[in-house]
Amino acid sequence: MIQRTHADGIEPRVAVGERIQVMGNSGSGKSTLAARLAEALDAPFVELDALNWLPGWIGLNQTDPDRFERRIREATRGERWVVAGSYERFSRRILWPRLDSVVWLDLPLPLLVWRFLRRSWRRSRSGELVWGTNREWFWRHLLIWRDDSLLGWIITQHRRKRRNMAARVSDPRWAHIRFVRLKSPREVEAFAASVSRKVRAAD
Repeated sequence: MIQRTHADGIEPRVAVGERIQVMGNSGSGKSTLAARLAEALDAPFVELDALNWLPGWIGLNQTDPDRFERRIREATRGERWVVAGSYERFSRRILWPRLDSVVWLDLPLPLLVWRFLRRSWRRSRSGELVWGTNREWFWRHLLIWRDDSLLGWIITQHRRKRRNMAARVSDPRWAHIRFVRLKSPREVEAFAASVSRKVRAAD
């Protein structure tokens, strides 16, 4: 479960530290786990998608990257936070120099696809607002050749994301970061429960 750890630095209250980023492909459960960790650690929860998406699915990362960067810096200006989301081009520059831990949700692709289809169908049928401003259209995502198909994104980016993260783990620039690789829902649940237990024990 643990890809790499460091015992040569100062560890805060629990092993994962005070500044954590939960990363992974769409459908891996980044927001769910990050929210649980934030609650357990009594730390602010920051969702990068919520900072990025404007009404009409306009992404600041593409249309106004400077504004997106300012939003990220403002949301993480404190000493303790748990961030959900990747946006690697921004994260490595803004967050990673300060990170204690990266929690990498490396779940199997068939599971990610199933989770996404189930979630998107539910959101589409109910008209649920996503990040307060947008709605999902289930059938559009099935057109995997479209640039705005999230299903297509999940499938085509899976290997690239895994390859890129493996490279980050071995990169000496990030030797100060503890990487935690979770490869199944069971490992995710065990990890979240262990953090909660350690916090209670520390209290």
